[in-house]
Amino acid sequence: MRHTLERHIDAADRTVKDIRRKTRKRYSSEDKIRIVLAGLRGEDSIAELCRQDGIAQSQYYSWSKQFLEAGKKRLAGDTAREANTGSSSKCKICGVKRGI
Repeated sequence: MRHTLERHIDAADRTVKDIRRKTRKRYSSEDKIRIVLAGLRGEDSIAELCRQDGIAQSQYYSWSKQFLEAGKKRLAGDTAREANTGSSSKCKICGVKRGI
């Protein structure tokens, strides 16, 4: 009797998890960026913003961290790229002046 009760509970748990997985809202990159930028603007509190969009505050802070890290990496990449292209441009200009 006890084993059949456990099987029914396990089956019910699996069914609930399957339903949650299928009905879970997925946010596009544009939605995530919109939400994070709204939070950075500071017009509303983070709690209010999260309530309006139906997300947990921890989800907002996770997206915010990812957003800022991606921006930081992008800016670091642009700086390195500018340093590389700047020196090669100077060499090309020097080469043209020298007649190479």
